[in-house]
Amino acid sequence: MQKTNLKTKKYDRTGNQKGFTLIELISVLVIMSVMVSVGIKKFDLLSDSAGITALKVGMRELNTRETVAWSKIKLSEAGYANDAEVYSTVDKNIGPGYNWNPGPNISGGRLQFKSQSKDLNRVASAPTSPGFWK
Repeated sequence: MQKTNLKTKKYDRTGNQKGFTLIELISVLVIMSVMVSVGIKKFDLLSDSAGITALKVGMRELNTRETVAWSKIKLSEAGYANDAEVYSTVDKNIGPGYNWNPGPNISGGRLQFKSQSKDLNRVASAPTSPGFWK
């Protein structure tokens, strides 16, 4: 039979130690923090480009509504009278997330979507063509 000395095993620190050293833990934290900071920057860029795209979609929606309103007036019995009539019939409330600051007017306005904004100019409608936002 082999005898084991419990006192020797208890204080032996050169044996099979399991775990991570402080250097290893710090290295992992540094690598993870670099990855997170790069990911946050990419997310901000993605969010900005999504806002710009949403503004373009909002402007396209305004142009579509302007054309539909102009067409309805042109096809009505009264026909086209003036640009103010067309402008007043266009619904300028594009949807949630979009705001006008200040509100839209017959010559344009500042359209905002979340943190992005764009100054829009409105070209007046005429008897031969609808108005549009640019």
